[in-house]
Amino acid sequence: MINDLYQETILDHGRRPRNFRPLEDANRKAEGYNPLCGDRCKVFLKENGGVIDAMTFEGAGCAISTASASLMTEALKGKTVGEAEALLAKFHDLLTTDQPVPADIGKLVVFSGVREFPSRVKCAMLAWQTLRTALRDAGEAEIPK
Repeated sequence: MINDLYQETILDHGRRPRNFRPLEDANRKAEGYNPLCGDRCKVFLKENGGVIDAMTFEGAGCAISTASASLMTEALKGKTVGEAEALLAKFHDLLTTDQPVPADIGKLVVFSGVREFPSRVKCAMLAWQTLRTALRDAGEAEIPK
């Protein structure tokens, strides 16, 4: 069922995250921290002409936080910065509203059950907020309390 918090995809990406490494030639990066639970995330981007050519992450956190970062890196490779920001907004809405699940959100749909657990929304959003910081070259993101 779609609303099951720990679906197989989340567990798989939580245990074996994709793109989990530093990106040596990154030209944008940011660090994020969730003070409520201690999750940490560092996002590395190689952006060229407004397109995300490569994206990786490092960090330590729960399965939801790690899986969200892993799936984010897969979903955004090859996307424009504008497309990345649009997907970030859709993902936020997926987690925080009762709106219908967007048809074009791909595998990220597995996080729709997180909205039933408000304390876990910040876990799922950590990498995405860190991405926003990296795109804006601000340096460090902290998920508000």
